[in-house]
Amino acid sequence: MKYDLITILGPTAIGKTSIAIKLALKFNGEIISADSRQVYKYMDIGTGKDLNDFIIDQKTTIPYYIIDVCHPNDDYNLFKFKKDFDNAYSYVKKKGKIPFLVGGTGLFLNAILSSYHIQELDFNAPEYQYLYTKSSEELKKILFQYDDLVHNKNDYNDRDRMIKRIIILSNKNKWQDENKINSLTIGIFSDREDNKKRITERLKYRLQNGMIDEVKKLLEMGITHKRLFYFGLEYRYISLYLQNKLNYNDMYQKLNSQIHKFAKRQMTWFRKMEREGIIIHWFHPDNYDEIEKFVSKNII
Repeated sequence: MKYDLITILGPTAIGKTSIAIKLALKFNGEIISADSRQVYKYMDIGTGKDLNDFIIDQKTTIPYYIIDVCHPNDDYNLFKFKKDFDNAYSYVKKKGKIPFLVGGTGLFLNAILSSYHIQELDFNAPEYQYLYTKSSEELKKILFQYDDLVHNKNDYNDRDRMIKRIIILSNKNKWQDENKINSLTIGIFSDREDNKKRITERLKYRLQNGMIDEVKKLLEMGITHKRLFYFGLEYRYISLYLQNKLNYNDMYQKLNSQIHKFAKRQMTWFRKMEREGIIIHWFHPDNYDEIEKFVSKNII
């Protein structure tokens, strides 16, 4: 096989997972998630796990990894992801299967495709202590030097997250792994208006099919509104709605608009990856047959 890994990436709501599942079934593969929120248990609808899609014809289940690996009150970071990925990747390869890396979290994808050897961060290191002396505004300016895309705005709302991200991005050139993974990387993308339509339709469906109840259950479990804010757009805006800080229509409109902006930021991140040397082969989500032929041609 020419490649060690097949990666399926793209913006939110584009249909990455369904395409990856079909490919995994066709080419004897298993799926490794690269989604920073799907790692959390009890957060299914808002993160788009769609676990039923992994069951084919009620009899064949496509194995998946790095989904439901930690509690919502636990922290999950790039170091943990890289460690989980290495374990899952080795396990899938030993089984004689093809690993499919699937997701839209740019930082996670970049770490694998650029072969970062991530080191566990030392909170007592001088570099950390220096950053802790800086004000929030100073930290924002430092982080912006490394991450002008502002991939996750939550990173600019929390001092610890800003410091951790500065450390990660400022050291990434030191963390190049000698064992580079050669990935056949496929990007799924439609035109902007089509993708906006997909986002809106999916959001309406999720709101009508249990996403608000999912957030209520998280609150009943003791997950705080502050913690929900950390989990991103769906959980943040539904939290505001449940606190009566937004009415339903405002919650829906603001959430829909913010997801559109998030998808745009994801594409900006992927284009940045391409400028840094990662080759991404782009396909429209409706052209599955073309994608399958392309994969077949490149792995056999």
